[in-house]
Amino acid sequence: MPAICAVCGKGTTFGRNIRHHHSGRWEREAPKTNRTFKPNLHRQLIHVDGGSVRVKVCTRCLRSQTKTA
Repeated sequence: MPAICAVCGKGTTFGRNIRHHHSGRWEREAPKTNRTFKPNLHRQLIHVDGGSVRVKVCTRCLRSQTKTA
């Protein structure tokens, strides 16, 4: 099952780590490595149409859901 929020669709995004320490030698650019940003997902019971469904929800949607409910 993919790491995607069932409410907003937030998923894994890609970015770069930038090391500002050049490991002893002078370089024109700081070394960069690829990395992933994963959403903070929790398995939560959500009530839909009188029944409850267990889905993966990110913490931002979880907070919004408790404020509106």
